[in-house]
Amino acid sequence: MSQNEHKFVYSHGDKSVEVDIKIPFEGSVGELVHVLILKNNLPIYVEKDLAENLSQFVNDWSIKHNNEHTASLIDDARNDKTNIDEITKEWEKLMREEMAEYGERRCASDEELFATAYHKMVHSPALETMLQLEHMYSKTVRAKTEEKNRCIQNLSMKQTEEMNHAVDRLEQDMTESKINELVARHYEAHSLLKVKLTSELDTIKEAQRREYREWLMQMLEQNQATSSLPTPNSPLTPHTPQPAIYSSECARSIDTPILEESFTIHLGSQLKQMHNIRILSANVMELCAVEDNDQSSEPKPQLLQTALALYSSDLSGLVLMTDNKIGSRLTQDFQEICQRTTEFHFPHIDDQLDKISNTAQLYLKSQKENSNRNINSELLQAGDFYITRHSNLAQVHVIFHMVSDDSLRGSDINSRHPVVLGLRNILKTACSNDITSLTIPLLLQYEMTEEMTISWCEKRAELVFKCVKGFMIEMASWGGSELKNLQFMLPQGISSRVFQSLTEMLPRIFKVSNPKILK
Repeated sequence: MSQNEHKFVYSHGDKSVEVDIKIPFEGSVGELVHVLILKNNLPIYVEKDLAENLSQFVNDWSIKHNNEHTASLIDDARNDKTNIDEITKEWEKLMREEMAEYGERRCASDEELFATAYHKMVHSPALETMLQLEHMYSKTVRAKTEEKNRCIQNLSMKQTEEMNHAVDRLEQDMTESKINELVARHYEAHSLLKVKLTSELDTIKEAQRREYREWLMQMLEQNQATSSLPTPNSPLTPHTPQPAIYSSECARSIDTPILEESFTIHLGSQLKQMHNIRILSANVMELCAVEDNDQSSEPKPQLLQTALALYSSDLSGLVLMTDNKIGSRLTQDFQEICQRTTEFHFPHIDDQLDKISNTAQLYLKSQKENSNRNINSELLQAGDFYITRHSNLAQVHVIFHMVSDDSLRGSDINSRHPVVLGLRNILKTACSNDITSLTIPLLLQYEMTEEMTISWCEKRAELVFKCVKGFMIEMASWGGSELKNLQFMLPQGISSRVFQSLTEMLPRIFKVSNPKILK
């Protein structure tokens, strides 16, 4: 028995109850009484008497303990044994942690200040000026990117000719060792040139990012000082509009017919919610890439809505299918689109992917004991997804990179497939983070393959329609923002017959709103 424990003894007839009680007593006397009665088979009518004795015992020893503790503190104070500084620091810490008025006031970070300034200025007459400035910056980056690609391509062509010439002389004065040395020199020269040009491009982007942020904060200060907003053309020199010249890619995009159909549905048993659903066939990169040409001096209208909704509660998301390697070649086209212009608000795509990769590796290493995962694998599995944020894309702010595998090519997947469950997690994440518009692949693929027959497409679309409908009904109980707009995207080039079949299937699965006409 320790120094602070004391033995309580209670006798009733031929039964005796003994229990060690620690002083100060922090429990409940009434609860302890019931425990003692049940444990020692005492009659219930002794409850009142036992409670009185136990309460008296606890009170007596508590008073004695408090008196001894108080006397000890007084003696320490008289003998200068008390460390006043430590006590003061402890009280100060408790006051700051427990009381809001004494808590530390955290200043807003630079990112928060910039976000607030941007949101205020973008909803003002300065919007046109901001978009024009961003457009000028983007033209500079595009020109530098084209120059970089051209230099690398010229070097590759030169090295190819040199290698072909060396191979032709293999039986004369060239040996295999010399060819290997030539390959090593070519690789080193190619790597050095690519690193050099990439570094120059990154330097330009960082300078633009810094200048843009400084300019925006100056415009906000000017607005607050003079109570007037900057005129649209204040920081820029007016440019004479020139006729637009469309490239062959733009011409092919225009010639390709876009199949689309829109519906309005209501979901819910009692409190129904309205959703807009759209099904279309197009290239998924068209939602990301901003159409531009060197002759245009005006910003593209696609960036207008993106800018207005950037720091709002109406964000747009896109589900992009990828493999189990973060930043793989499957998303190379998407990464190139992101690198065409400067990212003024979020980290660049390479930095985001590097951070995600490091975080995923640390997490997967800590989850090796989970039997559901391959212990020897460091890669993500089907159904996992990671998120990147963007402000320089055409129609989306958030990209959900969904990991898929070859099992999606088959026709025997069901609602418990990891990718289908991943869609549920994406919808839940969207509702929790103010993403009200979402684009998902209806066939869980963005490219046409040989196995995509009419029956295969109908079966896959029916599965996705039904699962998404169930997820949306379940979404009402999750809280957060409502998913107002849902877009199902089909691969570009799908036949009109398949598209028509899928558009007829959607109203049968979802409850489409039909207006009543009164005559």
